[in-house]
Amino acid sequence: MATTSNAQRHTAEHTGIGLRLPHIAEVVATRPSVGWLEIHPENFLANPHGLELLTDLARDYPISVHTVGISIGSADGIDRAHLKRLRTLVDGLNPVLVSGHLAWSSAGGAYLNDLLPLPYTAETLRLVVAHLAEVQDALGRPYAIENPSSYVSLATSTMTELEFLHALVDATGCRLLCDVSNIHLSGRNMGYDPYEFLDRFPASAVAELHLGGFTAEDDDATPGGTLLVDTHAQQVAEPVWPLYAHAVRRFGPQPTIVEWDNDLPALMVLVGEAAKADRVREGERESNHAHAC
Repeated sequence: MATTSNAQRHTAEHTGIGLRLPHIAEVVATRPSVGWLEIHPENFLANPHGLELLTDLARDYPISVHTVGISIGSADGIDRAHLKRLRTLVDGLNPVLVSGHLAWSSAGGAYLNDLLPLPYTAETLRLVVAHLAEVQDALGRPYAIENPSSYVSLATSTMTELEFLHALVDATGCRLLCDVSNIHLSGRNMGYDPYEFLDRFPASAVAELHLGGFTAEDDDATPGGTLLVDTHAQQVAEPVWPLYAHAVRRFGPQPTIVEWDNDLPALMVLVGEAAKADRVREGERESNHAHAC
């Protein structure tokens, strides 16, 4: 397995893909030309065969672990049994990054199939700061937080999302996973400029970028209107690519993953999306070089 420092450099230079179980056998057999692989650990914790294949892939690809079951914003606290299982997995894989969502998804011991929004308040900040410390202590490594996709604003919020993210970074020194597609989607849904949002994002904290597809659905609250929903069921939308180029200019060539979770295409379609991100990043590198000369 590559050393962590070499793997981190590699992930910054070559786009990876989200590895989903229907593709894993083909990835093992064909070893596609992608920079790295990101998994949802919850797909492997009770799947010995899948974990065996993933361990084989980890010899050739840097691996990132992107959790969907931590529920860092839950008022019920963190599931310590889940954390213990996750610690065993990441110790075996030695991933280059471990990350999760600024959201909550559990209540009363039940896990929900959604990443639900948090009110941006001082109380929420204290809760997330405490839970982040618990997660990082339990895992023995940093845990990056991803900006959410937004559909509604909560009346109880006393901060904007950007103010909350800056406050979280200031309080903890944590790293952030900047989902560029979420910023486009949220900007469209919430009526703000995604480029301005990126310009005000905590740049020094960014450790990874995400790209993913979304779906336009009818907005029941606005007759004739549409809402962009973060389904990860399509190719990256065309308006997101120039926003991604702007993110590369703003944050540098950060490790990038293309996610696709639903209505999975042929593996090579996903590989092609990663290659497109590589071309965008290379175009920005060449532009910077030309300006420097």
